[in-house]
Parts: sequence; structure tokens; C-alpha cells
Amino acid sequence: MSYNIGIDEMNAPSAPCRELRAKLVKVHVEDTSGLEDILEYDSVVDLEKAQEAVGDWDAFLKRNRINVETDAVYMDKVKKEDDRKLLEPLAERICTGWIIMEGLSEEDRERALSRAGPDDRLTGWDELSFDEMNDMCANCPLSWDKGRGCIGAFGPDNSLLPEIAGRHDCPIVASVPQSAKDGKRFTSEDAKELLREIEVLKEALPIEGKMMVRRYSGPVERMEAVAKISISEGCGFFFF
Repeated sequence: MSYNIGIDEMNAPSAPCRELRAKLVKVHVEDTSGLEDILEYDSVVDLEKAQEAVGDWDAFLKRNRINVETDAVYMDKVKKEDDRKLLEPLAERICTGWIIMEGLSEEDRERALSRAGPDDRLTGWDELSFDEMNDMCANCPLSWDKGRGCIGAFGPDNSLLPEIAGRHDCPIVASVPQSAKDGKRFTSEDAKELLREIEVLKEALPIEGKMMVRRYSGPVERMEAVAKISISEGCGFFFF
């Protein structure tokens, strides 16, 4: 297990991903009872039925650009109108468990959200490709980790840095394991204290030994970058 450092981008007005992360696109529910009227459905044809109906299977896959490893035929993937007319009578509606949030009334949104946990929700950010995400992070003012984004490594759970910090009156760094466990969020005001602790640790590490300098200079440098961004952007930070 290891700990990481992150910037609270949702409280940073200049974060380009903020609006995308706040836009809830769809949610997934395990218990679909009572939600049938707002659930998403796929129109699907059983593989064997589809193969029997179309005849030349390879030609069908090629003209509709469907993956040869498909386990069924999803009608929204069938591009050719003649094929659609042939297969539509064989299609069945299959519930996906997803609910698209756009266009729902406030009451229906509440119904959907009451069944969907935090990990069962997709935002506009989740729908971006990796290339789009990387490009946005590389040009983001909150991207403190050398253009790689606003999250970086603090160190493994057996790091001695919190213990060293505790010996040198650096309570924020000393509390990293507990803060990560509790999900604590620090403010931009806390970042000023973190900067003080960084200066203390820069002087303390050589006293602790050359090995400590080599091992922990990186995390100290990363925390310094986080603290400066937190102050300049007026947003918080956290360990997780």
C-alpha cells in the first residue's frame, strides 16, 4: 500500500476539468425495481439467431464493421439499413442497469441517485479519452507534478517521513497516514503551514542521515509543489 497527494480541483475555479467532473452523465444501479421507466436498454439479437438470419456472417461483420469476437449483435452497431430491417424483429430489449441523467426531472434524478453509490457514477470527465485527459492535465494550472496532473506519490505505508516529521514539529506531514485513512481535506490556509513544515524538513533530513535525504527529498519536493499550488489557486489538498 502507498499514499498519494492530491489537489482538491473541484474547489479551484481555474481547473479546466472542474465543469466536466461536476457534470453527472449516467449512473449504474444493481436494484432496478421501480426504475424501469428511466433505465437504459439495449436492443440485442442472440448470436446464433443473427448468424442464421444473415447467412454470410463474415460479410455481415465486415459491412457493418462489427468486431468478430462479439457475443451478440447490438442493433445500435448495425449500420446497414437492410441488415437492420432483417434483424429488428429478432431483437430483445436488455436492461443495461444504466440511467442517463440528462433530461430527467429532479424527482427522477433523486430516484436514480438513491440507488447508485459513489463508484457507480460517470461524469463528463470519465467520458474523455486518455489522450484528451492527458492533454488537459498537461495544460492545467493545477498540474503541479511536472505536467502530469494534480496527483502524485507521497510514498509507501512504511515510509519513515511521517515519523521524522513528528520528531521535528511538523504535524501535517506526521499525520499523513491518519489523514489518508480519515479522508481529511486540508485548506489553502493549511498549505501555508505545510510550506513551513517543508522548510523544517529540508533542514531536518540531512540531520537524519544521507539515506533519508535520498529517500525523502522527492516527497518533500512534491509536497512543496502542492502547497504552492494550493495557496496560489485557493484550493485545498489531501492525502489518500
